[in-house]
Amino acid sequence: MNMESARFKQKVVVFLLLALTTLSFNTFATPWDDRDPAEVEAILDSKFVEGKYSPKGADSCLMCHRKSSEVMALFDGVHGNPDISGSPMADLQCEACHGPLGKHNRGGKEPMITFGANSPVPAQKQNSVCLSCHNDEQRMAWSGNHHDNADVSCSGCHLVHTGKDPIRDRKREVEVCSSCHTQQKADIQKRSAHPLKWQQMVCSDCHNPHGSLSDSNLKQMSINENCYSCHAEKRGPKLWEHSPVSDNCANCHNPHGSVNESMLISKPPQLCQQCHASDGHASNAVFANSNNAFNAGQSCMNCHSQIHGSNHPSGKLLQR
Repeated sequence: MNMESARFKQKVVVFLLLALTTLSFNTFATPWDDRDPAEVEAILDSKFVEGKYSPKGADSCLMCHRKSSEVMALFDGVHGNPDISGSPMADLQCEACHGPLGKHNRGGKEPMITFGANSPVPAQKQNSVCLSCHNDEQRMAWSGNHHDNADVSCSGCHLVHTGKDPIRDRKREVEVCSSCHTQQKADIQKRSAHPLKWQQMVCSDCHNPHGSLSDSNLKQMSINENCYSCHAEKRGPKLWEHSPVSDNCANCHNPHGSVNESMLISKPPQLCQQCHASDGHASNAVFANSNNAFNAGQSCMNCHSQIHGSNHPSGKLLQR
């Protein structure tokens, strides 16, 4: 009986050890990418509080990740250059951005901060890592801007593990922006548009993607000021002004492109009739024969050629 009892106990111990091993394996083998983001964030926060950094820095990470060409491409750029003061590799190395190593490399798959749309780490926390270094006058209005409110992460536009970030190349910038801004992508292909599709202009010529104090992240304080930075000849004040022009250039123009001449949102005389429909002969223009002065050629601009304003003493009707 004693022998049988001892064998039974041995079997029980072996069973329990196998059960515990299986339980531990299943617990650690669960991809943390599939965990609840709130749980992941709590684990990350606790690791930062405890400061569980690796004493070997990037060497610990490269024991597993050195075979990844995407990871190794980091060393082609400024972020992976230890000789550049302030770069992650000159400080805490990989952990400067991805957080303390903790038990991540011990089979436990403990969460690290990862970046991108598929990361379980909230965009706000991802961005806080980038903004901890990139905090200057160009990004002072990031909080609350359109990209921030849409939970766009920095890595949604920028690549770090590369020798050259595509969006920092003027030849690639429009391509990157228009991957999300599809309406503008369609507009710039229309017959009348700013030359963005030829990279003679890029989105950041007019917009600050990191936020600004004006509408649509424009670099100037108003739409008109933005336009005047190139179209200085349209800037007032004029002796005789056209109200919709001095109010907002976008009242008449679509700056990203239009099927109409001069990027007009509608063809004249219909465009003019949005305001002048009951104004004398203007009300008859759309019904008039196409061979008359009301709508032939430049339509209303056949006579009212100074539509952006006039400084002529007799220019009240914007005719000279």
